[in-house]
Amino acid sequence: MTTQIVREPDPSLVTLTQVTYALHALGLAIGAFGAATIIGSFLFAWPSIIAVIINYVKRGEARGTWLESHFTWQIRTFWFALAWTVLVGIVGALLAIVLIGFAIWWIGFFVLGIWAIYRIVKGWLRLQSRLAVD
Repeated sequence: MTTQIVREPDPSLVTLTQVTYALHALGLAIGAFGAATIIGSFLFAWPSIIAVIINYVKRGEARGTWLESHFTWQIRTFWFALAWTVLVGIVGALLAIVLIGFAIWWIGFFVLGIWAIYRIVKGWLRLQSRLAVD
C-alpha cells in the first residue's frame, strides 16, 4: 500500500493513535492473562471494540498523513482476525466429530493470537518511529 503523504498529522491524532494501539494491546493482554483466549479477547473485549470504533471515526482526519496506514492497519487486523476466527471455528466444529477439530481450534486460535500480537506490536513500533506501516 502506498500512501502519498500530503501533510503532517496533528499531534493530538498521533496521541490518539497511541491510545488505539494501547486499547488493542489491552484487549490482547486480557486474553493472555485471563481465562479467555488471546484472539477472543482481542475481538470481543471492550478495549479493541472501542479502538476499532475510534479508528473508523478518526480515519478521515488521518488521510494524507503517515498515520493513515496505521488506521488501515488496525482496522484490517481486527477484521482479518475476526474472519479467520470464524473460519477456524467452523472448520474446528466440523472436525470435532473426529476429535481433530479440538486440536484445530486450539492451534488455530493460538496462531491467530500470536498473529494479532505481531500486528499490534509492529504497528505500534512503526508509530513510535513516526513511520507508516507497510
